Amino acid sequence: MSTILDMQDKMAIVNPKPPLPEYEYPPETQQQLKYADLVTIDLSVFETPGGPKKLAAQLKEAVHRDGFFYVTNFGLTQCKIDEQFSIAKAFFTLPEEERMNYLAPLEDGSYNGYRPLGSVNIAPGLKDSLEFYSIFKCIPETERSQPQVIRDYWAEIENFSRHMHEKVSYKLLRILEIMFELPENQFVDAHRYEDVCDSSIRYMLYHARSKEENEAYRNVHFAAHTDNGSLTYMFKQPVSALQVQRTPDSEWEYLYVPSGTLAVNVANAFNFLTNGFAKSGFHRVIAPPEDQEHLDRLALLYFLRPTEKLQLTTLDSPFLQKEGYGKTTTENDLNISWHDNWRDNVRSRGMRNYNK
Repeated sequence: MSTILDMQDKMAIVNPKPPLPEYEYPPETQQQLKYADLVTIDLSVFETPGGPKKLAAQLKEAVHRDGFFYVTNFGLTQCKIDEQFSIAKAFFTLPEEERMNYLAPLEDGSYNGYRPLGSVNIAPGLKDSLEFYSIFKCIPETERSQPQVIRDYWAEIENFSRHMHEKVSYKLLRILEIMFELPENQFVDAHRYEDVCDSSIRYMLYHARSKEENEAYRNVHFAAHTDNGSLTYMFKQPVSALQVQRTPDSEWEYLYVPSGTLAVNVANAFNFLTNGFAKSGFHRVIAPPEDQEHLDRLALLYFLRPTEKLQLTTLDSPFLQKEGYGKTTTENDLNISWHDNWRDNVRSRGMRNYNK
């Protein structure tokens, strides 16, 4: 029996894919903003003798204190990144009625597909300004119908997905294993590409609001939160709207991601697993500065989430014991995988918050 991807390949041979619309990054703000000064690691060092241990030492304070860090030399050219922005732009220019044909099955606890604009009420009578399209890992278990532009560029999407997962994530997971003095591949084996999980590419579009609308929304586009998963990757986005708060007492700072750099957000799985040593990066999206207020904000992200092999069980290790985060109780451990817990959360959140 032919799979969806087999049929897509046959269609591509008969109908060559059209060129993508060119994506141009919007101009950067001219206003003086306070940007977060984060630790930067060079991932090419991983391949050098002793490199993983050096990177683990570099990341210790960033993982514990900030919940965010930067990565350079992660193996993707800016051209490949720009191509993903072009695919995203092509998707969001589709007619709304066509985008609605690819709704994510939120009732099943899955974001695999389209989440429409205005799906969530931020406050009574005030809907969010965000729509997004998630493309799960390119494995048979997550196959679903896709719009033509996604089918046309499936090979490029899969290459991008696999690179972020297998060439970037596996290295960072190995660095974290070394940091926490855990057995080799303990984290990697819980995030294998071929295993079922909700890791995904996400194309996100924040729509511009008028000054009056921003005042009504108190300048908030997405309220302060931490991410549910393992790691979140964010690519260059010149519209200044993403802010981070590194400690409860510190001020909000803008996150700036230059070309050739990847911003990484430590998410809730590692905060839980390490008994709180790894900080979940606290962040929000606000209205852009006045000279960018009229601009839509298109963002490209990759979410790394655990497979069914990772249980909701806190870790213990010599490192965590030395740092004062050693395991002292099992009362918080649950007999459920992180993947199943995540699906349950999405399902209940969808039933509670999403507009029909």
